[in-house]
Amino acid sequence: MENIKHIFFDLDNTLWDYRKNAKLKLIRLFEDYNVQETYNLTFPNFYSAYYSVNESLWADYRDKKISRNELQTRRFVETFQKLGIQNYKFSAEMESRLMTEVVENQEVVEGTESVLPYLYKKYNLHILSNGFEEITHKKIQGCLIKDYIQTVTTSDGAGTPKPDPKAFQSAVDKAGATKEESIYIGDDWIADMEGATKFGMRAIFFNPLNESHVGMENVPVIEKLIELKNYL
Repeated sequence: MENIKHIFFDLDNTLWDYRKNAKLKLIRLFEDYNVQETYNLTFPNFYSAYYSVNESLWADYRDKKISRNELQTRRFVETFQKLGIQNYKFSAEMESRLMTEVVENQEVVEGTESVLPYLYKKYNLHILSNGFEEITHKKIQGCLIKDYIQTVTTSDGAGTPKPDPKAFQSAVDKAGATKEESIYIGDDWIADMEGATKFGMRAIFFNPLNESHVGMENVPVIEKLIELKNYL
């Protein structure tokens, strides 16, 4: 792709493997709280309910239907309610520990180790994430991503989440870039691809789970990060 000087990445599940890191922490919390013995509940059933609720709430946050506080307050409450369990104190404890301890695991998405050094030689690399300010920086500082990223913009810092064009403008301004010389790479079709293209920035869709989406001719789709070398 021509005239690209700046690459903006989503963070969770694009570079930092949130699914894996959160699951590892949830396994530990499940064991610490003896959830199986207390509630006669298997981890696969618990995780399936959590995953469904979490994905739905993040979509609502992205769409500005709920606030950060609502997402955090409701996540485990609704997970356990889905399983026929009502324990608000326990839910709050699980949320608090997940938020503070998820960064103890620092797995990155496959290909990150080779793609970032490759791109770093040719482009300025940045993060634009819908994640929360403090934990986003902890994720980045705890792994190899920190060695390659120049600026980090979060929905907290921008005052609005993707796909709002204001989030992209905030990231571009912080990087001292222009949208014409930038490209966005992310794994959420609505927040990342629709957001970037609406803003006027080129984009590449990272789709490792082969999720359905309404394609756009000018948006390439990759399933592995290493495929970025075919475009950049």
